This record gives sequence, structure tokens and C-alpha cells, in this order.
Amino acid sequence: MRIAVLIEDRCKPKSDAFDYLKKWAGSCGGECIQFDGEKFRILESACPPCFIRAKHCPDDAVIVINLPAELKTDMIHRYSLNGFRLFRLPTPSKESVVGILGPNGMGKSTAFNILNGSIVPNLGDFEADDVWWEDAIESLPRGELRDFLSQVSESNVKVALKPQYVDHIPKAVKGKVGKLLSSVDERGMFDEMAEKLGLSHLLERDLDQLSGGELQRVAICATLLKDADVYFFDEPSSYLDIYERMRIVKIIQELAETARVIVIEHDLAVLDVLADLIHIVYGKKGAFGIFTPARTTRMAINAYLDGFLVEQNVRIRDKPIKFKKHTDRSNEIGNPVVEWGGLEKSLGDFKLKTGDGKVHQSEVVGVVGPNGSGKTTMIKILAGEHEYDGGWVTADASISYKPQHIDLDMDCNVQTWLDAEVGPSWRSGEYNVNVIRALGVDDLLTKDVNNLSGGEAQAVAIAICLGKDADLYLLDEPSAHLDANARMEAAKAIRRTMESNERAAFVIDHDVYFIDIVSDSLLVFEGEGGKHGMAEGPFKLRAGMNRFLSGVDVTFRRDHDSKRPRINKSSSRKDREQREKGDYYSFDS
Repeated sequence: MRIAVLIEDRCKPKSDAFDYLKKWAGSCGGECIQFDGEKFRILESACPPCFIRAKHCPDDAVIVINLPAELKTDMIHRYSLNGFRLFRLPTPSKESVVGILGPNGMGKSTAFNILNGSIVPNLGDFEADDVWWEDAIESLPRGELRDFLSQVSESNVKVALKPQYVDHIPKAVKGKVGKLLSSVDERGMFDEMAEKLGLSHLLERDLDQLSGGELQRVAICATLLKDADVYFFDEPSSYLDIYERMRIVKIIQELAETARVIVIEHDLAVLDVLADLIHIVYGKKGAFGIFTPARTTRMAINAYLDGFLVEQNVRIRDKPIKFKKHTDRSNEIGNPVVEWGGLEKSLGDFKLKTGDGKVHQSEVVGVVGPNGSGKTTMIKILAGEHEYDGGWVTADASISYKPQHIDLDMDCNVQTWLDAEVGPSWRSGEYNVNVIRALGVDDLLTKDVNNLSGGEAQAVAIAICLGKDADLYLLDEPSAHLDANARMEAAKAIRRTMESNERAAFVIDHDVYFIDIVSDSLLVFEGEGGKHGMAEGPFKLRAGMNRFLSGVDVTFRRDHDSKRPRINKSSSRKDREQREKGDYYSFDS
């Protein structure tokens, strides 16, 4: 089955792609490439020369793909002749947390809209005047998904959704937290859920005054208060620290005892401990997406990291993501880049203190700790954005800083943004290969900056930070909004940049997989969020993780096959053994 997908964002009037397709429209005397004055159409029955011409369209505006013929009967929905196609669906299962794992842009939103009844699947017949649920249901094999969609078609299923981008909530809803939550409390659990999610002290706060983590917990609470048959949680861990992530895991698992739950999550450590079953989704961003049958959690995550789906005989990634055995790199790091001691900073009622520390050339320091404990404050002190009240810090290092919140209010495309911030060096060389291409920024060059998704904006911001000539790179939550694969690529891009250029970096993040890949050492923050924080270190990675995780009260082991870190179930044999040894973060499988 040969498909042609036209990415309209890359084929606007006056673009190279537009001019190219206009040149070849009708060139063979037939209707292979058509132009109606506004839009192009590329027939999938086109003659070979026209298909080759379409495939060579500039800026990858046309994607031509050969798919297995047997997938044709699995097509669930198609938007247009050259539009996105979805194959198969995930199955909401009773008394299970069902995870969805895969890159953004693969049809997860389309699948959700079908499962909640907003879209009636057309089975690929996008020109049909009438689309009937009965046709879609009869096309599915007998089983749980078919029974579920039968209920959806009869409007017998109520769905609750926790949206992906919680930072959009204050733009859509005005008012106080308590008023919002009480207005959606269909289960009569307002007080209980507000207490469980640590929101009781925020009820009189306006929504537009909340941090990202607070908005995330409000969005989760609002979803839990609704009386639904199926609950969808789209990236519930974003902006949350590991303490809060573990709390959310328990709450969602309790919910699954009485309702169907589907979770889209890119933090693989959280997904591993949260989900009972996982559907992998793969394909080509903006072109097509394919959901695999559900697998056990361990099998699914290991297959995803390996990049090869044995049952489908499909490679979804050029090379596997590997977790290497950590070794002592003391001999590889160079001279100190920045040193500090006894720093103190007060911001309102909050007070930050630090011990003495330093970061060296070729060293990446992971920064971990609870939200509100001063991690961003210290990074801003190092970046020169905050004056400190006491202590000392060397100030002769040049700085490149990627803040937590990225400003997209600019009227230009990504290529112009890169040219302005980095200069022409991004177009070639090691940086182009190891950062621009690795992060997928080369596919975004013609896209308007203010139209970037959260993950796309994050990738470009990381690339710009790493592209500047500096001694010290400061990255605040670089994994936020990136899918699992993009997170691993970003971690490797940061490491490669520091090692090859003999530079230093601080990386604040809450994703343990990300921290495991990127870090040589850890700066550990302790304290009470919003009141006081204390930064100690940097420690060697294992010592830092043990100190950090003992406070979180969680132990990690290593997977035998992939060597990835995995959260132990509380009070399991492995959990008890590691606690007795004080080994909260095992480096051994």
C-alpha cells in the first residue's frame, strides 16, 4: 500500500514546495499532481515519474511511504486524500491502567476523539457522505474494543479528559481554584481529592497565579472529580516533581479499580510503575500512526527502547536507546568552570541556602529535588538573573541559559529564529548532526514559531541553548513536553556537546531516565516547597541518587535486558533488600 501525505504547513504560497508542485502539476498530461488554485492533490495511483517528482518535493512537504498491504483493512480513520491516516485503536480495559507510548503526532488525539465519540471513524473512506458507527464496529474483531465502541455509539459512555497542555487552562478558564473544582465535583469528593493532591491551601488562589505543577494538579483533580466511565490522562507527570509523580501513580491506580483508565505518558519510569498494559504507537509524524496490540508493561517499554517490534517485524527507530553502565569519569573532566559557596537568597517568604560546590569542564550536573525548593532560583543566580544575598560565586564564565518557560511571542519561522540566536553555524558540521538533526529541528525550519507545539518549542530552545558559544550551559526542565524518544535524544545531545567541546552544564529535571543518561553528578535540593531549600553537592551520581531517593522513599533497580532504571514496588523483596543496604539507586541489574 503506497500513500502520499502532503504537509500543508510546508507548502504555503511562495514557498519552495508550493512553487515546485505548481511546476509539475499536470505535467504528465494526466491528473497525478493536481492544483485547484488553492491546494494540491497527489493521487496515490499516480504514474511512477509523478510519484518520484512528488517524493523529491523541497522541505519534505510530501511524504511518500510504502506500507504493508494487510494494513489496509486496519485503517480506522483518514482525514483527506493526502491527509493523516490512523490504523487500529487502543483498548480501554476494565480494572487496568492502559498506557500509550510513542512519539507525538502519531494520532493519539484522533484515537481519543474516536473513543469518546467525537469522531465517527470512516475506515479510510474520507469522501463518504454518511459515516456509520455500525460499519466501523463490524470491521473490528469480537472483543473488548468492539463492545466498548458499541456502547460509545449508543452514547452510553461518559469520558473525562485531563488535557496535555495545562498551561493553557488560565487562558480558557478564569476565577479561583476552589470555584473551578466545586463546579465539576460530580462524585462528591471535593475535600478528599483536594487534600490528596495537596491543593487545600490553593483554593482561594486565582488560576492565572498558579505554577505549572500547581496547574497540573488542579487539572488532574478536576478530571478525578468528574463521574465518568473512562478517564484519559494526557501527560499527567509534566511539571511535577518525583514526590508528586509517585502520589499521582497511587491515585490513578486506585481509580482504575472502578473505571477504565488510559494514560499517555512520556516519563518511562512513571509509565513503568503506573500501567498494567501498554499500546505502542508508531508511524510518521503528521502522516500516519499505527497502534500495536497491548503488551505487558515491561515488554512494551523494552521493545520501544530497542526500536524493534518483533511481533510486527517492524523497526521503529534506526538504533536502540541504550543505558550504559556508569563509570567514574573523574579522569575525563577538566578544570573548574564555576565555583560557589554558602550562597543565600531570599524571595518573599522563601529562603535558599547552599553548601560549597563546583562544576568542571566536560561535566554535566543533574539538579534534583522537590518543586519550590530553589532549583530555578540557584540557576538564575548562576545565570546572573538574580543577585544573591550572601556567600560567593565565581563570575568569569560565559553563560547560555534555557529557561523553564519558553517565550514564543515572535513573528518569524524557526529558521529565522536559529539564524538570529545561533548564526549560520547550525547549518552544517557536528552541531547540525548531533543537535539540530538529532532533536528533529531540521523538520521544523519553515514552521512559524508561534505555531510550535510544546514539544517542538522545547526542542528548538534546547538546540539554541546548545548552539551558543559559552562555558556553562543551564537548562531548566528540558524534558518537559518532549516524547520519550525525544527526551533520550535531548539527553544525549547535551552530553555530546559538553564532552566534545569541554564545556559544563547544569540540567534541572524530574525524569529519572533523563537524569540517568545525562548526568555525571548530582546537585541535590532538600527542604519544604515555597518555604526553604538547601542545595548540597554536587555528589557523584550514585551517592547523589541515594541521598535524593531516600528522601522520596523510593528504590530503583536495573532491568536485566535494557539496563534501564525501574521503580521497585513498595515492600517487594527487591525493595526491602536495597533499603537494607542503603542502595536506593542500584547500578546493577
